[in-house]
Amino acid sequence: MPLLQFTEKGIYCAQGDFYIDPWQPVRYAVITHAHSDHARWGSQYYLCHSASLPILELRLGPGNYSTMEWNETTIMNGVKVSLHPAGHIIGSSQIRVEYKGEVWVVSGDYKLEHDGLSGTFEPVQCHNFITESTFGLPIYQWEPEAQIFERMQRWVQQNLEKNLSSILLAYSLGKAQRILPCLHSITGEVYVHGAVWNVHQALVAAGHQLPEVIRVTPDTDPARLKKAIVIAPPGADDSPWMRRFGPHATGICSGWMQVRGNRRRRNADAGFVLSDHADWQGLLTAVKATNASTVYVTHGFQSAFSRYLNEQGIRSMEVQTRFGEEEEEQLISQT
Repeated sequence: MPLLQFTEKGIYCAQGDFYIDPWQPVRYAVITHAHSDHARWGSQYYLCHSASLPILELRLGPGNYSTMEWNETTIMNGVKVSLHPAGHIIGSSQIRVEYKGEVWVVSGDYKLEHDGLSGTFEPVQCHNFITESTFGLPIYQWEPEAQIFERMQRWVQQNLEKNLSSILLAYSLGKAQRILPCLHSITGEVYVHGAVWNVHQALVAAGHQLPEVIRVTPDTDPARLKKAIVIAPPGADDSPWMRRFGPHATGICSGWMQVRGNRRRRNADAGFVLSDHADWQGLLTAVKATNASTVYVTHGFQSAFSRYLNEQGIRSMEVQTRFGEEEEEQLISQT
């Protein structure tokens, strides 16, 4: 029996009797990060990195949580478990599982570029590596973050000159915190949607040093929203919430903007190719750095990426999970 198995409830370690990012309620869940497709409600006990805790409590409510730091080890029924930086979002971790000398690593989601918030991705040597493949095609190649932010700032300045508000659509957990310093350097008044505000407040209360933001509410003076700089989740796009800003331009922050047709379909004024996931080269670099003898590829372009790894002499197979794009639509009600 393999140390980790893919079951109906999630990735299961029978020897340790725990699941990693289960998609159904279980007794014991080890969580890679707090995005809603990886951290689901209903389990009896949760183990996560300490920086993930405030967001888990925000999204899942009160529960039995315990935390660890990166490179700290705990023993669960004889199985050694440790967390290692994934670089995806604040608190995101890879899960290392070891029993009788056999080592598996579950990557969760990850990126290799350091964003100053999420910790630096740490390659972990293992026998079996479970990797995401959200952007597992060669067309997905990211520019350095600094270049993207420079272009974003120029776009906002051009909008200001045209008397337009600038609305940046970005996931409330991850990219919203990442682009905030870039926008805050233009003006100290950055307005946010309620979903972004809730995450921001939870992180600030937990001690994270983030620039101040202003929540947009029904009571916000419309005059203050002219030529405003705004961060909102993708689910707010083309909603009644957006109409309060009057003349505005919309920019989407997403790795999917690499494909020009996606920007046209979203009818956006600008697309910024910014992702919290590894690009094609990042995925290859991460996989090779593990020296894993077998690589399991999940969510995204798992078929193409797995086939490429096999062609390169790296034994690989694709697996079906319920991980996917972060679920932002449910947060639209939190205005």
